[in-house]
Amino acid sequence: MLPIPKEIVEEARKIDLLTYLKNYEPYELVEECVGTYSTKTHDSLKISNGLWFWFTRQIGGKSAIDYLIKVRNYKFIEAVKIVMGNVKTQAPVIYKQEKVKEKQMIIPQKALNNETAINYLLSRGIDKEIIKYCIENNLLYEEKQNHNVVFVGYDENNNMKYAFCRATNETRFMREATGSNKKYSFKMVAEKPNNIVHLFESSIDLLSFATLLKLNNRNWKEENLLSLGGIYTSKYDEKTSKIPISLTNFLEKNQNVNEIHLHLDRDLAGRNASDFLKKVLEKNYKIVDSPVPFGKDMNEYLCLKYLKNNKKDIERVM
Repeated sequence: MLPIPKEIVEEARKIDLLTYLKNYEPYELVEECVGTYSTKTHDSLKISNGLWFWFTRQIGGKSAIDYLIKVRNYKFIEAVKIVMGNVKTQAPVIYKQEKVKEKQMIIPQKALNNETAINYLLSRGIDKEIIKYCIENNLLYEEKQNHNVVFVGYDENNNMKYAFCRATNETRFMREATGSNKKYSFKMVAEKPNNIVHLFESSIDLLSFATLLKLNNRNWKEENLLSLGGIYTSKYDEKTSKIPISLTNFLEKNQNVNEIHLHLDRDLAGRNASDFLKKVLEKNYKIVDSPVPFGKDMNEYLCLKYLKNNKKDIERVM
């Protein structure tokens, strides 16, 4: 096969994936939100800001050439010919992706102290040392107006991007602060590199697991713990359902992680979410489904075991 002239290759590489799909395969594009697309064939392949990334395979690129080679499995010369063949037939309209401006986050105002939040978390069985660590590292605090406990998430530059407010009384009030970006949900990252991430539905469940680790004489600071910020459906479909953005963002930023432990609730939504995540992620990650042996969720299990203080059962979810 004759080599393709360098100038033709350079011209082909100028065609980004969004421009290619919009012009030549518009049926394959799915607009998820302003400035972000996925594809019908691969819903975990995201296109934004001029780039694309396939989260379940942990590969990405910019050009349509990269996509045809890495995703469609074409040889390099074949990919170039496909792109330039389409360009020759119909000159493409170039689509520039504007960087989406994030909605400004309204940060809940801090109370003068964290006494109510601390007492609430202690009442849920969370270890005092872990609570203190979270407060000292600005991972949680008490809201001034309603004395809610606020769980905080940060981006890679340590900017607050997420806040989840939970009532400290019996109202069961729960909400995300206005402008919160779910991709930066509440998490605790291992002090040393660790190839495992533990996944939870809520921040309370995450802290409950950390407490269980401590009860089992394990160092909770050595683990990656990530909250999804809730599960909002009991029905999952491999073709239409999406991997939670908090998880895809974590995996993109921590590419040494190759094992995911699922600690989702034992209700219908939690079990279906676990089954879905196993199916879509097991090709590229070791998936360990580890729900609590009894009780609805990690916190209920902690409260029951904390009273009984039976470490043999605690070990089963580690």
